[in-house]
Amino acid sequence: MKASKIAYKPVVLTLGAVSGMVAGAAFKQAWKMLGHDEEAPDATDEERSWNEVLLAATLQGAIFAAVKAAVDRAGATATRRLTGTWPG
Repeated sequence: MKASKIAYKPVVLTLGAVSGMVAGAAFKQAWKMLGHDEEAPDATDEERSWNEVLLAATLQGAIFAAVKAAVDRAGATATRRLTGTWPG
């Protein structure tokens, strides 16, 4: 394994934690923008409809995937600029 890949591992872990926090905040804001005042429903929330539970899960998944991809790509691009090699 190349040294650049080994050095990139802690960066990936840090970026993963940051992307999770950013995605969580973005999801909360998106849920509020859709007109929902309360917290997003859990799958086992008996008082919420199927439609609401599935909408929340779909929106949350899409936001988490997009934020993770953006943060991972930005981290890889920054690593190439700093080291001259792509970490992937």
